[in-house]
Amino acid sequence: MDLLRTDLRDDLDLSEHRILDADAYDTPWEHGSPHAAWRLMRALPAPYEGHTPDGVRIWSVTAFPDVVRVLRDTRRFGSEYGTILDVRHGDPAGGHTINLTDPPRHRALRVPTSKAMTTQALRRLGPTVRANVDRMIAPLLEPGVHDAAEHFLALAMAAMGPVIRIPEDMWPLIARAAMAGVAPSDTAYTDGDVGETLHFAHVELFGYLRETVAERRRKPGDDLISLLLTVEVEGRKLSDDDILLNCYSFLMGANTTTPHVATQLLHLLAARHDLGKRVLLGEDRPATVVEEALRWATPTNHLMRRVTEPVTLHGVDLEPGELVCAWVASANRDAAVFDDPYTFDPGRRPNPHIAFGVGAHICVGALSARTVIRLALDRIRERVTGLELAGEVRHLRSNFINGITSLPLEVRA
Repeated sequence: MDLLRTDLRDDLDLSEHRILDADAYDTPWEHGSPHAAWRLMRALPAPYEGHTPDGVRIWSVTAFPDVVRVLRDTRRFGSEYGTILDVRHGDPAGGHTINLTDPPRHRALRVPTSKAMTTQALRRLGPTVRANVDRMIAPLLEPGVHDAAEHFLALAMAAMGPVIRIPEDMWPLIARAAMAGVAPSDTAYTDGDVGETLHFAHVELFGYLRETVAERRRKPGDDLISLLLTVEVEGRKLSDDDILLNCYSFLMGANTTTPHVATQLLHLLAARHDLGKRVLLGEDRPATVVEEALRWATPTNHLMRRVTEPVTLHGVDLEPGELVCAWVASANRDAAVFDDPYTFDPGRRPNPHIAFGVGAHICVGALSARTVIRLALDRIRERVTGLELAGEVRHLRSNFINGITSLPLEVRA
């Protein structure tokens, strides 16, 4: 999805929009960008009723207060059935992973795993993470033409690698397999048809993680997998399969979001020279630039929930089993919350974005994501004086992840 487009016409017919169709997100929309549709949907008096290409009914909420309400209310809007449109028929990992469990079981998984990614833990790993980021983006900082999307693809592993204790030579494979898992129809990651792509992506990740879990049982350490070996849920230790699924969830969550925030930021800085100059000259605090990049990119377009008990949303009675899609990307453009929401303001304060979600399921890796994006921005501002687009920008084919698969840039250093 090209965030630089501003086709926000008010004369659009929402029935013509393909909001729920993943294949619509990497190509120009005939009837405006998804942000045009979300803008109109936010003005509706009730949730928007739509259907996926295979006929599944989905209720969409798009306004900031409604998205927050759905994501916070884990009692009425559950996560165990599945959290993305691609698994609208049910996720087999439901009830086993931190993102697919609800309180109180969710807390038993979240509290101990959060310890592995606290400020204290990342401070201990700080020099390692910083060195990893420096090494990963060093080629991008040399004068010439580079594909920033490729250089940033494994950026999340700069922090997640040490946290889970995964050797660096595995990072590119894990990052690519994670992206193939969420966008198997995108030509940048496809390997055969969609089914074959998903199969190989899962084989790569699960095969490696299964060996790693077995190795940690033999020789535990202070990493996240070793910590999961000690976790008890409802009086029982996690099985190897539960540990495997949670590690998979952490790696998928990090590798499909963090790199795209950094890439979307560079895309913007290269396309809008006045803004690029301002940011590269360091006129704004790095922390506020990163927060605005998170709001602007909102790498997770949506989060799906399943109604677990009768509930009413703006006069619409929803029964258990109904599916509700909370469009996070829309909420982060809500003019009732953000002044001039379609403008990137590197000094925006306050900035109550929900790019990491909200409530019990707020992203456990938020701090590590902020850390690596900030470190990358620091290095770029130290070394780069200008950025120019140097070729076609390709956007990810996914209604879930707002990503860029190719960003050719001419770097002046």
